[in-house]
Amino acid sequence: MKKILVIGSLNVDMVVNVPHMPVAGETILAGNMELVPGGKGANQAYAAGRLGACVTIFGAVGADSYADIEKKSLASAGVDTSHLLVREGKSTGLAWITVNDEGDNSIVVIPGANATLTERDITDNESLLRDCDILLCQLEIPLKTVVRAAKLAKEFGKTVVLDPAPVPREFPEELFSYVDIIKPNETEAAQLLGQPVKNYEEASDKLRAKGVKNVLITLGPKGAYINSETEGKHLIPVRPVSVVDTTAAGDSFTAALAVRLAAGSSLVQAVRYANEVATIVVTRKGAQTSIPSADEVPFDD
Repeated sequence: MKKILVIGSLNVDMVVNVPHMPVAGETILAGNMELVPGGKGANQAYAAGRLGACVTIFGAVGADSYADIEKKSLASAGVDTSHLLVREGKSTGLAWITVNDEGDNSIVVIPGANATLTERDITDNESLLRDCDILLCQLEIPLKTVVRAAKLAKEFGKTVVLDPAPVPREFPEELFSYVDIIKPNETEAAQLLGQPVKNYEEASDKLRAKGVKNVLITLGPKGAYINSETEGKHLIPVRPVSVVDTTAAGDSFTAALAVRLAAGSSLVQAVRYANEVATIVVTRKGAQTSIPSADEVPFDD
């Protein structure tokens, strides 16, 4: 199987279940708080590992107990964590997540060590990019760092997959030209285009016009829409389930997509598999703790 490299964030999630999302000025009572390993980069690496991929994660953590939580969880999924950079004097990234009774979540992130990952760090570790086949990136680390990683990966002939979350106010337009597959949800697609998404085909056409060969817009319970240079346009449905918690569903989708591409599947088949993985994730609580193993995913390629 081809090798996957994830460059991105590692956060420990502090998860609180609430009856409803608090509004401005409101105080509500919740039960307990759980410490859960997370962060978009770590979630994607963990999911890829759980699904059987050969995966390495590159990022930055603090010299603290939160980093130990992350490393232990990633190692349990078979992820290579030996290249993580440890920043003295910085905390590992943290995220406060509230989950309501409908399974929707609201997230506040403190980047911590994630914010220290630089372009120089990418250059100094470019051997990781040379050695991988597929690069997964998100936007919880500095944008210039993501651009540098994607540009180098493209120069080395790698497949670059971008989960454009969270979408920054000023998105670096050059990044589009380095990306082979971009995977926004509906909200993120609207933010990237600077206008509401009323028509998936039109929105994906506009994103492809920016230089991306393949656009995947995830649509929650409606599935995912593909606009591909080589495989055409498709709406891939998803089976209905009772949603418990949507945390890490998007990250699991991205990871599952990369896993199937690494195994040689077409983009359409990879999206079908990713839909199935994300469907399982939303029926469980937590971030990494909700991600299934390969054996748990019913799928016939």
